Amino acid sequence: MSVISPGAALTTRALRAGFGAQTVLHGIDLDVPAGAVTGIFGLNGAGKSVLLKVIAGVVPARAGSIAMDENEIQKLSPERRVALGMAHVPQGRQMFRSLTVEQNLRVGAHVLRRRDRSAYVSEVDRVFPLLAERRRQAAGTLSGGQQAMLAVGRALISRPTIVLIDEPSAGLAPAVVEELLESLLVIRQTGVTMLLVEQNIRFGLRLADSACLLQRGRIVYSGATGELDAEQLASYLGVGRLLRGELTAGLGAVPAKAVRRARTRTRT
Repeated sequence: MSVISPGAALTTRALRAGFGAQTVLHGIDLDVPAGAVTGIFGLNGAGKSVLLKVIAGVVPARAGSIAMDENEIQKLSPERRVALGMAHVPQGRQMFRSLTVEQNLRVGAHVLRRRDRSAYVSEVDRVFPLLAERRRQAAGTLSGGQQAMLAVGRALISRPTIVLIDEPSAGLAPAVVEELLESLLVIRQTGVTMLLVEQNIRFGLRLADSACLLQRGRIVYSGATGELDAEQLASYLGVGRLLRGELTAGLGAVPAKAVRRARTRTRT
C-alpha cells in the first residue's frame, strides 16, 4: 500500500537511517509537494545530506518508507529511482573533470533515447546560457559557479519529475550565488519538483516555497516559508542575534530584478 500523500511528489514515513551503531535519522515524516521547492535547513550534523542520500538510494534506509508517484521506492537501487524520474545533485558537485561540459551533460542523458539527447542539451543551455558558451571546455577548468550550474544541468537533462539538490551554493561568491538563484528560479517555473538542502539560509529561503527544519535527525518544523519569522527560525536553528538580520533578509521576497530575469529566460 502506497504512503504517498495527495498532492505530494514524494513522501517519507518513519524513515530511519545511520552508519554502524549511530542512528542519524530518527523517524522522518516528510511530504514534498509536487511542482514546488521544499527546503531542508539545519545546523551541521543535523542529517540534511544523509536524508537526501537515503531518498536517492545512496545510503540504505534502516526502517520506514519512501514513496514517489504512488510507488514505494525504499528497496529500489539508485538507478531504478532515476528511471522513475528522480535526479540527485550531490554535495561537492562530483562531475567528470576530464570530460567536456557537453560530455558531462550527455552522461546525465543516458536514460533518454538517443534522438532526444541533443534537444534536451539545448534546453539546459537555455537555463544556463554560460554552459552553452563552454560546451567544449573541460569541466575541471570551470569556475565554482559554472561547475554548480553544470551539476544541476546534468541532473535536469534526464527530464526528472523531482530533483534532489544538496548545498548548491556551497563555496560560491555572493555574485555567483545570485546567478545560480536566477537559474533555479527558471527551473522552478517549469514545474519541476525540487527538494533542496542548503546551509545558506538566506539563499534557500528565497527559493523555497516550504521549509523543513531538521535538528539531530528529527523534523522540528514543517510549513510554508511565508509563515516563518526570524525569531522562530533563529530559535530552531540555534543562531544568535547577529544572524537574525540575515534570516529576516532571507524571509523577504525574491528581488524583482531576479524574478524578471528568470521570466525572460523562461520565455526565450
